[in-house]
Amino acid sequence: MLRQKRKEAGLTQEQLAHEADIQRNYVSLIERGINQPTITIVFRLASALKCSPTELITRVEHALSRE
Repeated sequence: MLRQKRKEAGLTQEQLAHEADIQRNYVSLIERGINQPTITIVFRLASALKCSPTELITRVEHALSRE
């Protein structure tokens, strides 16, 4: 979900990490489902992606409901 939104925004992992003030490796770990972000990180990512945290969470909710 994060990868898709990041690509829609035209950002690399490095750019997103810089904008969200987190490590690029952490973005990769989240995108691969290895790490789960805290609510603070969700808010930072949403701000960097110029969307609401609700939108990010809703994308996850929809993806999980399809499984």
